[in-house]
Amino acid sequence: MSIRIAVDLGGTHIRAASYRREETRPLKRQKIKTRSRDESIFERLVHLIEQVIPENETLDAIGIAAPGPLDPRTGIIIETPNIQEWKNFPLVEKLSSHFGCPVYLGNDANLAALGEWRYGAGQGHDHLLYLTISTGVGGGVVSDGHLLEGRQGLAAELGHVTVLADGPVCSCGRRGHLEALSSGTAIAKYVEGQLKDRSTVSSLRSGAKRTAESIAQAAREGDPLAISAYQRRANKKPFLGEHKCPIFPVQKGAR
Repeated sequence: MSIRIAVDLGGTHIRAASYRREETRPLKRQKIKTRSRDESIFERLVHLIEQVIPENETLDAIGIAAPGPLDPRTGIIIETPNIQEWKNFPLVEKLSSHFGCPVYLGNDANLAALGEWRYGAGQGHDHLLYLTISTGVGGGVVSDGHLLEGRQGLAAELGHVTVLADGPVCSCGRRGHLEALSSGTAIAKYVEGQLKDRSTVSSLRSGAKRTAESIAQAAREGDPLAISAYQRRANKKPFLGEHKCPIFPVQKGAR
């Protein structure tokens, strides 16, 4: 029987899973670190896909969710801040040549929004706003039952909305973007910066590598620095709450 493989190409991890058509439970799935000293990211991606192909199954297609900007029509990753060595990288062509099957490429947040709308909490609704917060921040919008892609799949690149004009520099090089303030990377960077002040009291000072996950756990345990990392404000308003309504206006009565 034929199977399809879904890949999430992130800045920290690459995840892959194999599925039968129209099924949501994976046959096999694996996760690896994106980077390694021994292999290129592309080599690691190929090996990961090979690991999730079940024996005696035919590979029908591969779908890749990747951070942008990218061109879903040509299958080229134009540039991505979290994988800086991939510039104008023909990912679809390379994977299709290696595996001998159709390969499809899309913006990760857009595809996550589409999946949530079709199979998850968005079922039965005409409109959906999806926000993903991980190494970076991304967003996707379904409006009137259609995915909004725009040029290079960036129609709903919510992570690069400016929320604080004089804020920290984003991975894209500009200042004050939501990603530069609220991503997992930004939260860890904020805490590291605060700990440079010797007067800052925090349980995180004695910890090992500080990640958004460990900072969140410290916040749950009442650590004041960790709490402040998640409660920062711009003009006395939450970074996201100040902007989410103007981004996606929905008329009264819409589903």
